[in-house]
Amino acid sequence: MVIDVAGRVLLSRRVVNDEAALLELIATVLRVADGADVVWATDLNGGGAALLIALLAERGQQLLYIPDRIIHHAAATYRGDGKTDAKDARIIADQARMRTDLQPVRGGDQISTDLRLLTARRTDLIFDRVRAINRLRATMLEYFPALEAAFDYSKKAPLILVAGYQTPDGIRRIGASRLAAWLKKRGARNPAAFATKAVDAANAQHTTLFTQAMGARLVARLAEQIQAIDADIAQLDEEIATQFEQHPDAPILLSMPGFGVVSAATSLANTGGGDLSAFETVDRLASVAGLAPAPRDSGRTNGNHHRPRRFNRRLMRTCYLAALSSLKNSPASRTFYDRKRAEGKSHKQAVIALARRRMNTLWAMLRDRTSYQEATTPQSTSAPPIAA
Repeated sequence: MVIDVAGRVLLSRRVVNDEAALLELIATVLRVADGADVVWATDLNGGGAALLIALLAERGQQLLYIPDRIIHHAAATYRGDGKTDAKDARIIADQARMRTDLQPVRGGDQISTDLRLLTARRTDLIFDRVRAINRLRATMLEYFPALEAAFDYSKKAPLILVAGYQTPDGIRRIGASRLAAWLKKRGARNPAAFATKAVDAANAQHTTLFTQAMGARLVARLAEQIQAIDADIAQLDEEIATQFEQHPDAPILLSMPGFGVVSAATSLANTGGGDLSAFETVDRLASVAGLAPAPRDSGRTNGNHHRPRRFNRRLMRTCYLAALSSLKNSPASRTFYDRKRAEGKSHKQAVIALARRRMNTLWAMLRDRTSYQEATTPQSTSAPPIAA
């Protein structure tokens, strides 16, 4: 939908997501504008809008991003309760016309774009893995609770075990010594202890439940599925490392305590390849990452701060976990965290505050092209420092 500065509809048309159709749309809109400036707006910053975004970028067109939450709240001010594509398009166009706080769609270099796809796929696989493990444990509880309680099924050896032996009678028949040899042949660590523990679990249950036959088959399939997911994750990690090492910001990010290859690559992928100019200020970047609390004051209530409603959840999770990890090997981070805890902050609040402070450090490191250096003087340990 195309509207003018007064909100009058100049063009309304359904367009398929095809290059020829999108090029025709762009030409039509520019012709309707008749030389006037055109501002495009979208509620997607990737996915189905990727082709349109690329075509607009090639032609130097300004494109703004409008989050779904803005559209959802704005919809209540428009006539009718129904939801249609035409109504959503009108809301997007109106919001782009009236609002001054919308941010442009941020592109990235080739490496950060590849990393965004790879890290997003890795996150999906991690969720699939957790879901499959939970289903495996729930299924095992249906017929063999002793074995379910014996092991951590996020580890390799228990998955190898239940991929081959899932029932009490099957484990008792093979015995501890042969089971240990079987596990060792398949690369399980400490196979003798695992085999002994599995046989002990089998000896604890001699009752065969009606769910055993089907449950055992499902557990074997789930174990194989989790092992296949683990192989996919390992392959993705290699691809992520290969891509990340080629980026000029990689050494700077890896010098920051708490950052590993995957977490640093995820941070890079969600900040447009380290291009800080897209965020203007570190405060804006912190807001996008969900690390800048938003005030919720009303009347006599002051100082009421909450997490912003719109933020990049993957970036926020990465910053949080990196800050948490830095407590193990960064005295400066530990000092800052302890100070926040002494001020009465909860563990989660203290870690978020640390992540916010680390964002300032990381911004300065990328801006000045310097690597992280741990503080050596007491007065500088209140916050993670940077090299001058």
